[in-house]
Amino acid sequence: MEARHTQFRRAPALATAAAILFTAACGTPAQSADAGSAPPATPTVPKRAPAQTPDVERLPEPGTKIPKNADKLAAALRDTTTRLNKAIDAWTKGGEPDPEELPEDVELLALYQQRLYRYTARHPGLASKAFARLPAKLRSQAEDNTEALRELFALTRPIEPSKVFKVRDPRPAGELLGYFKKAERRFGVEWEVLAAVMFAETKFGRVRSDSHAGAQGPMQFMPATWKAYGLGGDVQDPHDAVMGAANYLKATGAPRDYRRALHAYNPSQAYVDAILLHARQIKRDPRAYYAYYAWQVFVLTTEGERRLTGP
Repeated sequence: MEARHTQFRRAPALATAAAILFTAACGTPAQSADAGSAPPATPTVPKRAPAQTPDVERLPEPGTKIPKNADKLAAALRDTTTRLNKAIDAWTKGGEPDPEELPEDVELLALYQQRLYRYTARHPGLASKAFARLPAKLRSQAEDNTEALRELFALTRPIEPSKVFKVRDPRPAGELLGYFKKAERRFGVEWEVLAAVMFAETKFGRVRSDSHAGAQGPMQFMPATWKAYGLGGDVQDPHDAVMGAANYLKATGAPRDYRRALHAYNPSQAYVDAILLHARQIKRDPRAYYAYYAWQVFVLTTEGERRLTGP
């Protein structure tokens, strides 16, 4: 059941909930991560810029209902993605943004798009009927996003609501993009793959807690792996973490063999498939990077699914 959790907007960064849906540890077996306990952290207040487009249509609320029939679900996917792409174009202005704030229209449309795909991932029969009603390009995107989420859902397990973990605002999208492209230039690992890894691991750094196995930072490194491949940097620093991840992926087979390298990062075929599907979406349309950047942190507890970040 989807629900609004606006109380998290101004809550301490230590959020009461569960495990992230798919945290992997670089260089360790694939495992679902417990939230783990942690000391209180400084409260954070998410930043939001005004909408960038003069969109006369009402923006979806965080708890807008998901259509339960194929025609309406297809229409929601088509409308939401079209409006989101328009909002991203206005935000980026055809280039690479470096704002501190995420525009309201991008944030709300991306959240609804994310929730739609989380629903299709759990309802394959209805999803198949809805996707048949979409134009070819959007149908391909919908199928890839749904399959990637389905693969990652297979790696999760619900945990007790009493578990806690820390969340925070991510670094600006343009800043992170600069790190991904710098790492690509140095190590030859495609920036889209690096972005997909950070997206899957911590939603671009929104999740701050270590995994229950001890993996750390926005790219989720085990201490021993970081010591070997972290280039002497700070595992918690996004720039250093991206460079370390690119170094590790190159050492384990990328760019010649991404499947081998990603399997070393997390030895799960589901994880490998999901990363490559998300990376393919970004390669097809760079706006997917900004859409993914605006997706939020959801957790699965024994009492249901919860959202911990966003509006």
